[in-house]
Amino acid sequence: MTAQLEEALRDYAQTIEGNAQLYGELEPLKDITYRFQEMMMVYKAAIREVRTKLEVLNDEFQVRNQRNPIRYIKHRVKKPESILEKLHRRGLEISLDSMIQNLTDIAGVRVVCSYESDIYDIAHMLTKQDDVRLLLTKDYIKHPKENGYRSLHILIEIPVFFSDRKQFVKVEVQIRTMAMDFWASLEHQLRYKSEEDRDEEIVNALRECAEDIHATDKKMQSIYEKIKSDHMMEENMYIDKYNDDDIINFV
Repeated sequence: MTAQLEEALRDYAQTIEGNAQLYGELEPLKDITYRFQEMMMVYKAAIREVRTKLEVLNDEFQVRNQRNPIRYIKHRVKKPESILEKLHRRGLEISLDSMIQNLTDIAGVRVVCSYESDIYDIAHMLTKQDDVRLLLTKDYIKHPKENGYRSLHILIEIPVFFSDRKQFVKVEVQIRTMAMDFWASLEHQLRYKSEEDRDEEIVNALRECAEDIHATDKKMQSIYEKIKSDHMMEENMYIDKYNDDDIINFV
């Protein structure tokens, strides 16, 4: 039994010695893996912070205006393969530091509203908060992309508090109407194909649909504004009548 134990210990020692170089090579990878997981946690925390801010604004809007401007909120953290692909496509260094410094859309939040005016209201209410830094605005509603894409993109930086530090994190927020979101989801189905494989007829049709959807958004906004104006006029007439009746009764 003693001889067998000694032999087993020798085998174990030889295995450890033989793989020492391999373990040394894997150690940096373990550190990179931990740092990557930590950064993904940081981006997810930033998304939660932005979602909370948006939900609070939506609730406040409901109390003050009796309606919610935000229909729904989507979010995502960019997948590792998408991060690598984007760094490679841009000719950037493949590293965690390069990812953090050069990619601004790792944490993404999409806000879908009812009306076009809601888009700018939400953006203004969010970015005027004193702990939100507005870094960049891309208005693809006033200046749509060539394919017809419309949306308001804002890049913000917000503080996330951890047990040992406060860290500012970039989050890209896309704000659009339901009609814009519907169009974008259809257009996205073409992206998996290369530029040469795309059906030009479909591309043109989607561009025309984008214009039709934009026109519909404008009409819906106009209808909403008229209904709101008529409602306010009725309220004012009721208040005036109430005040007149009150004066008559008082006399």
